[in-house]
Amino acid sequence: MKCFTFSTAVTIFGALIANAQEAPGEVATKQTNFLEIVAAGGVMMYPLALISVVGVVLVLLYLLTIRRNAVVSDRFMNAAEAMIRKRDYLGLVAYCHRQNESMARVTQKTLDFFTKYPSASFGEVREVAEAEGSRQAGLLSSRITYLADIGSIAPMVGLLGTVLGMIKSFLQISGGDVQGVRQMELAEGVSEALITTAAGLMIGIPALVFYSLFRGRVQKYIAELEAAATHLMALLHTQVEHQKPADRDTHSHGSSQRTREDYGMPVPSPLGNDRPDLHGI
Repeated sequence: MKCFTFSTAVTIFGALIANAQEAPGEVATKQTNFLEIVAAGGVMMYPLALISVVGVVLVLLYLLTIRRNAVVSDRFMNAAEAMIRKRDYLGLVAYCHRQNESMARVTQKTLDFFTKYPSASFGEVREVAEAEGSRQAGLLSSRITYLADIGSIAPMVGLLGTVLGMIKSFLQISGGDVQGVRQMELAEGVSEALITTAAGLMIGIPALVFYSLFRGRVQKYIAELEAAATHLMALLHTQVEHQKPADRDTHSHGSSQRTREDYGMPVPSPLGNDRPDLHGI
Protein backbone atom coordinates (compact mmCIF):
# COMPACT_ATOMS: atom_id res chain seq x y z
CA MET A 1 0.00 0.00 0.00
CA LYS A 2 2.81 2.38 0.88
CA CYS A 3 4.55 1.50 -2.35
CA PHE A 4 1.41 2.25 -4.33
CA THR A 5 0.99 5.60 -2.60
CA PHE A 6 4.62 6.50 -3.23
CA SER A 7 4.40 5.53 -6.92
CA THR A 8 1.23 7.59 -7.30
CA ALA A 9 2.89 10.64 -5.76
CA VAL A 10 5.87 10.24 -8.05
CA THR A 11 3.57 10.06 -11.09
CA ILE A 12 1.68 13.23 -10.10
CA PHE A 13 4.92 15.08 -9.37
CA GLY A 14 6.30 14.05 -12.76
CA ALA A 15 3.15 15.29 -14.47
CA LEU A 16 3.48 18.67 -12.72
CA ILE A 17 7.11 18.96 -13.82
CA ALA A 18 6.11 18.12 -17.40
CA ASN A 19 3.40 20.79 -17.33
CA ALA A 20 5.86 23.31 -15.90
CA GLN A 21 8.30 22.56 -18.69
CA GLU A 22 5.61 22.91 -21.35
CA ALA A 23 4.34 26.23 -19.97
CA PRO A 24 7.30 28.37 -21.18
CA GLY A 25 6.89 26.89 -24.63
CA GLU A 26 3.25 27.92 -24.65
CA VAL A 27 4.16 31.42 -23.46
CA ALA A 28 6.80 31.70 -26.15
CA THR A 29 4.27 30.82 -28.81
CA LYS A 30 2.00 33.64 -27.58
CA GLN A 31 4.65 36.32 -27.94
CA THR A 32 3.88 38.93 -30.64
CA ASN A 33 6.12 41.31 -32.52
CA PHE A 34 5.70 45.05 -33.03
CA LEU A 35 3.86 44.76 -36.34
CA GLU A 36 1.30 42.44 -34.82
CA ILE A 37 0.75 44.88 -31.98
CA VAL A 38 0.26 47.70 -34.48
CA ALA A 39 -2.17 45.57 -36.49
CA ALA A 40 -4.11 44.81 -33.30
CA GLY A 41 -4.63 48.54 -32.76
CA GLY A 42 -7.46 48.64 -35.26
CA VAL A 43 -8.38 51.09 -37.98
CA MET A 44 -7.24 54.18 -36.04
CA MET A 45 -3.63 53.08 -36.40
CA TYR A 46 -3.65 54.23 -40.03
CA PRO A 47 -4.23 57.95 -39.32
CA LEU A 48 -1.79 57.69 -36.42
CA ALA A 49 0.83 56.25 -38.79
CA LEU A 50 0.22 59.12 -41.22
CA ILE A 51 0.54 61.69 -38.43
CA SER A 52 3.79 60.10 -37.27
CA VAL A 53 5.26 60.27 -40.79
CA VAL A 54 4.29 63.95 -41.10
CA GLY A 55 5.83 64.67 -37.71
CA VAL A 56 9.14 63.01 -38.61
CA VAL A 57 9.29 64.91 -41.92
CA LEU A 58 8.63 68.23 -40.19
CA VAL A 59 11.30 67.59 -37.56
CA LEU A 60 13.91 66.78 -40.22
CA LEU A 61 12.86 69.80 -42.29
CA TYR A 62 13.12 72.17 -39.34
CA LEU A 63 16.49 70.79 -38.34
CA LEU A 64 17.80 71.65 -41.80
CA THR A 65 16.07 75.02 -42.34
CA ILE A 66 15.72 76.68 -38.93
CA ARG A 67 19.29 77.79 -38.34
CA ARG A 68 21.04 81.07 -37.79
CA ASN A 69 22.37 81.51 -41.33
CA ALA A 70 18.83 81.23 -42.67
CA VAL A 71 17.76 84.19 -40.51
CA VAL A 72 20.77 86.49 -40.27
CA SER A 73 24.37 85.70 -41.18
CA ASP A 74 27.61 87.50 -40.41
CA ARG A 75 28.52 87.49 -44.09
CA PHE A 76 25.39 89.39 -45.06
CA MET A 77 25.75 91.87 -42.22
CA ASN A 78 29.34 92.69 -43.19
CA ALA A 79 28.41 93.16 -46.86
CA ALA A 80 25.34 95.26 -46.01
CA GLU A 81 27.27 97.48 -43.62
CA ALA A 82 30.01 98.09 -46.21
CA MET A 83 27.49 99.00 -48.93
CA ILE A 84 25.55 101.33 -46.63
CA ARG A 85 28.77 103.14 -45.70
CA LYS A 86 29.44 103.57 -49.42
CA ARG A 87 25.81 104.67 -49.92
CA ASP A 88 25.45 102.00 -52.58
CA TYR A 89 21.79 101.41 -51.82
CA LEU A 90 20.81 100.03 -55.22
CA GLY A 91 23.73 97.63 -55.12
CA LEU A 92 22.60 96.44 -51.69
CA VAL A 93 19.06 95.90 -52.98
CA ALA A 94 20.44 93.75 -55.81
CA TYR A 95 22.57 91.83 -53.31
CA CYS A 96 19.51 91.22 -51.11
CA HIS A 97 17.67 89.69 -54.06
CA ARG A 98 20.38 87.03 -54.30
CA GLN A 99 20.26 86.13 -50.60
CA ASN A 100 17.72 83.77 -49.05
CA GLU A 101 17.53 84.86 -45.45
CA SER A 102 15.12 86.86 -43.33
CA MET A 103 17.45 89.81 -42.77
CA ALA A 104 17.90 90.19 -46.52
CA ARG A 105 14.13 90.49 -46.95
CA VAL A 106 13.94 93.18 -44.27
CA THR A 107 16.81 95.15 -45.82
CA GLN A 108 15.39 94.78 -49.33
CA LYS A 109 11.94 96.12 -48.40
CA THR A 110 13.45 98.99 -46.43
CA LEU A 111 15.83 100.13 -49.16
CA ASP A 112 13.19 99.70 -51.87
CA PHE A 113 11.01 102.19 -50.01
CA PHE A 114 13.97 104.42 -49.20
CA THR A 115 15.13 104.66 -52.83
CA LYS A 116 11.68 104.99 -54.37
CA TYR A 117 10.53 107.69 -51.95
CA PRO A 118 13.59 109.84 -51.15
CA SER A 119 11.40 112.58 -49.70
CA ALA A 120 9.99 110.26 -47.02
CA SER A 121 11.06 110.84 -43.45
CA PHE A 122 13.32 108.37 -41.72
CA GLY A 123 10.50 107.53 -39.31
CA GLU A 124 8.50 106.19 -42.23
CA VAL A 125 11.50 104.16 -43.40
CA ARG A 126 11.82 102.71 -39.91
CA GLU A 127 8.13 101.75 -39.92
CA VAL A 128 8.63 99.82 -43.17
CA ALA A 129 11.57 97.96 -41.62
CA GLU A 130 9.59 97.14 -38.47
CA ALA A 131 6.61 95.89 -40.49
CA GLU A 132 8.76 93.57 -42.61
CA GLY A 133 10.65 92.39 -39.54
CA SER A 134 7.36 91.52 -37.83
CA ARG A 135 6.26 89.62 -40.93
CA GLN A 136 9.46 87.58 -41.04
CA ALA A 137 9.19 86.82 -37.32
CA GLY A 138 5.61 85.70 -37.83
CA LEU A 139 6.65 83.38 -40.64
CA LEU A 140 9.30 81.77 -38.46
CA SER A 141 6.90 81.31 -35.54
CA SER A 142 4.02 80.00 -37.64
CA ARG A 143 6.13 77.26 -39.21
CA ILE A 144 6.80 75.41 -35.98
CA THR A 145 3.17 75.52 -34.81
CA TYR A 146 2.51 72.48 -37.00
CA LEU A 147 4.47 70.38 -34.51
CA ALA A 148 2.30 71.71 -31.68
CA ASP A 149 -0.77 70.78 -33.71
CA ILE A 150 0.55 67.24 -34.20
CA GLY A 151 1.29 66.99 -30.49
CA SER A 152 -2.31 67.91 -29.76
CA ILE A 153 -4.02 65.90 -32.50
CA ALA A 154 -2.20 62.58 -32.07
CA PRO A 155 -3.41 61.92 -28.48
CA MET A 156 -6.93 62.88 -29.56
CA VAL A 157 -6.81 60.32 -32.36
CA GLY A 158 -5.48 57.74 -29.90
CA LEU A 159 -8.31 58.59 -27.50
CA LEU A 160 -10.79 58.08 -30.32
CA GLY A 161 -9.31 54.63 -30.90
CA THR A 162 -9.67 53.95 -27.18
CA VAL A 163 -13.34 54.87 -27.26
CA LEU A 164 -13.93 52.69 -30.32
CA GLY A 165 -12.16 49.75 -28.67
CA MET A 166 -14.22 50.08 -25.50
CA ILE A 167 -17.42 50.34 -27.53
CA LYS A 168 -16.43 47.15 -29.32
CA SER A 169 -15.78 45.41 -26.02
CA PHE A 170 -19.12 46.37 -24.49
CA LEU A 171 -20.97 45.41 -27.64
CA GLN A 172 -19.35 41.98 -27.41
CA ILE A 173 -20.34 41.72 -23.76
CA SER A 174 -23.94 42.50 -24.60
CA GLY A 175 -23.86 40.06 -27.51
CA GLY A 176 -24.47 36.86 -25.56
CA ASP A 177 -21.98 34.36 -24.09
CA VAL A 178 -20.34 36.24 -21.24
CA GLN A 179 -17.90 33.44 -20.49
CA GLY A 180 -16.51 33.38 -24.04
CA VAL A 181 -16.38 37.18 -24.17
CA ARG A 182 -14.49 37.26 -20.92
CA GLN A 183 -11.90 34.87 -22.25
CA MET A 184 -11.22 36.20 -25.77
CA GLU A 185 -13.31 38.96 -27.31
CA LEU A 186 -13.34 41.39 -24.38
CA ALA A 187 -9.55 41.19 -24.06
CA GLU A 188 -9.23 41.92 -27.78
CA GLY A 189 -11.30 45.12 -27.58
CA VAL A 190 -9.50 46.37 -24.49
CA SER A 191 -6.09 45.69 -26.06
CA GLU A 192 -7.13 47.64 -29.16
CA ALA A 193 -8.15 50.57 -26.97
CA LEU A 194 -4.87 50.57 -25.04
CA ILE A 195 -2.72 50.21 -28.17
CA THR A 196 -4.26 53.27 -29.86
CA THR A 197 -3.86 55.32 -26.69
CA ALA A 198 -0.21 54.33 -26.38
CA ALA A 199 0.41 55.08 -30.05
CA GLY A 200 -1.15 58.53 -29.77
CA LEU A 201 0.99 59.35 -26.75
CA MET A 202 4.13 58.02 -28.43
CA ILE A 203 3.54 60.44 -31.32
CA GLY A 204 2.29 63.43 -29.34
CA ILE A 205 4.97 63.55 -26.65
CA PRO A 206 8.01 63.69 -29.01
CA ALA A 207 6.18 66.23 -31.20
CA LEU A 208 5.68 68.54 -28.22
CA VAL A 209 9.30 68.05 -27.14
CA PHE A 210 10.62 69.07 -30.56
CA TYR A 211 8.15 71.96 -30.69
CA SER A 212 9.55 73.31 -27.43
CA LEU A 213 13.08 72.90 -28.80
CA PHE A 214 12.34 74.73 -32.06
CA ARG A 215 10.32 77.41 -30.28
CA GLY A 216 13.31 78.35 -28.17
CA ARG A 217 15.53 78.37 -31.23
CA VAL A 218 13.11 80.56 -33.20
CA GLN A 219 12.77 83.05 -30.36
CA LYS A 220 16.55 83.32 -30.18
CA TYR A 221 16.86 83.94 -33.92
CA ILE A 222 14.04 86.50 -33.87
CA ALA A 223 15.91 88.43 -31.18
CA GLU A 224 19.05 88.36 -33.34
CA LEU A 225 17.01 89.52 -36.34
CA GLU A 226 15.67 92.49 -34.38
CA ALA A 227 19.15 93.41 -33.18
CA ALA A 228 20.59 93.21 -36.71
CA ALA A 229 17.75 95.29 -38.17
CA THR A 230 18.21 97.93 -35.47
CA HIS A 231 21.94 98.07 -36.22
CA LEU A 232 21.39 98.57 -39.95
CA MET A 233 18.70 101.20 -39.36
CA ALA A 234 21.03 103.13 -37.06
CA LEU A 235 23.81 102.95 -39.64
CA LEU A 236 21.45 104.06 -42.41
CA HIS A 237 20.21 106.95 -40.28
CA THR A 238 23.79 108.01 -39.63
CA GLN A 239 24.57 108.04 -43.35
CA VAL A 240 21.43 110.04 -44.08
CA GLU A 241 22.28 112.61 -41.41
CA HIS A 242 25.82 112.95 -42.75
CA GLN A 243 24.49 113.40 -46.25
CA LYS A 244 22.16 116.27 -45.33
CA PRO A 245 24.89 118.87 -44.53
CA ALA A 246 26.68 118.02 -47.77
CA ASP A 247 23.45 118.43 -49.69
CA ARG A 248 22.77 121.76 -48.01
CA ASP A 249 26.26 122.98 -48.87
CA THR A 250 25.82 121.88 -52.46
CA HIS A 251 22.45 123.56 -52.74
CA SER A 252 23.71 126.80 -51.19
CA HIS A 253 26.75 126.75 -53.44
CA GLY A 254 24.57 126.12 -56.45
CA SER A 255 22.16 128.90 -55.54
CA SER A 256 25.01 131.43 -55.11
CA GLN A 257 26.45 130.28 -58.40
CA ARG A 258 23.12 130.79 -60.05
CA THR A 259 22.94 134.29 -58.48
CA ARG A 260 26.34 135.17 -59.85
CA GLU A 261 25.27 133.90 -63.23
CA ASP A 262 22.22 136.07 -62.97
CA TYR A 263 24.42 139.01 -62.11
CA GLY A 264 26.64 138.18 -65.03
CA MET A 265 23.83 138.48 -67.54
CA PRO A 266 24.28 141.40 -70.00
CA VAL A 267 22.43 144.58 -68.98
CA PRO A 268 21.68 147.67 -71.11
CA SER A 269 24.65 150.04 -71.01
CA PRO A 270 24.17 153.79 -70.67
CA LEU A 271 26.65 154.13 -73.51
CA GLY A 272 24.21 152.39 -75.73
CA ASN A 273 22.05 155.51 -76.01
CA ASP A 274 22.22 157.45 -79.21
CA ARG A 275 24.50 160.34 -78.15
CA PRO A 276 25.93 162.35 -81.05
CA ASP A 277 28.86 163.61 -79.03
CA LEU A 278 30.15 160.07 -78.56
CA HIS A 279 29.86 158.84 -82.11
CA GLY A 280 33.42 159.57 -82.94
CA ILE A 281 34.91 157.84 -79.96
